[in-house]
Amino acid sequence: MDRKVAVVTGATRGCGRAIAVELGRLGWTVFVTGRTTRDRQSPMKRSETIEDTAELVDAAGGWGIPVRTDFTEVSDVDALKARIESEVDGRIDLLVDDVWGGDPFADFDGAYWNSSLDDALTLVHNAIDTHLIALHRLLPLVVRQEGGLVIEVTDGDHDEYVGAGIPYFLAKCGIRAIGRALGVELKKYDCVGMTVTPGFLRSEAMLDYFGVTEETWRDAVGKAAPVDFAISETPALLGRGVAKLATDPQVSRFAGKTLASWTLMNEYGLTDVDGSRPDFGKWMAEVRDKGKDPETADHSLYR
Repeated sequence: MDRKVAVVTGATRGCGRAIAVELGRLGWTVFVTGRTTRDRQSPMKRSETIEDTAELVDAAGGWGIPVRTDFTEVSDVDALKARIESEVDGRIDLLVDDVWGGDPFADFDGAYWNSSLDDALTLVHNAIDTHLIALHRLLPLVVRQEGGLVIEVTDGDHDEYVGAGIPYFLAKCGIRAIGRALGVELKKYDCVGMTVTPGFLRSEAMLDYFGVTEETWRDAVGKAAPVDFAISETPALLGRGVAKLATDPQVSRFAGKTLASWTLMNEYGLTDVDGSRPDFGKWMAEVRDKGKDPETADHSLYR
């Protein structure tokens, strides 16, 4: 079978894992890349591994190929490129650039000038330099043929500053800027570049942070987690959106744009894994941005 080929960076967990699995559901070959393996843990100190993700891709109907890759190391990315050239004739139909690695270095509360400069620079290095390295080495394999797609993954669909600290803001705006530039640059090769973002994400790490599971997450709403958590989504919602983009013959209409999970949900008629339709953008626009009390808002209107 002539499988399409995807490379997903940051595929160990969260949106990267979900995207890889949904591409597997399409029957694709997916190079599952990240730093944590069953033999070696990354500085994120999480239990999820790229081998776990690859097995989920296989179970979904695809072919998952785990390749440990530290995207801060050019030699690692060169080795990944060599494997792609060797194993699938250097073909990349879809590159999903989801490297992050910034959580331990983010300061969401204090004044920037009182924070650790080393942490700030490390966050930006992990979140932006990694994307530039991945693109520099892997884009040649995308543009070899017409129809290639590159999707950057960020947080948020606009560049208005709403807090979270300068380094975090810079990192996430920077990824959106890369997506805008790719939309122009890749058009010259009949390929498409763009950016996507989840809403309030119920990732593995977020569930752990709030002390709940996917089965008990509602128990955290308004307690360990803010009320906005009621409009949260699983990583699968964005994963399903990316799968739709990957198979959309008119995907070029989104070149250079940043599309949120809720935008993709409405565009393609998607649901989350529990059948709900969490619209975090609508929640923010109609409740938070208008100064309404989120405690008394009807959460069901946004799910």
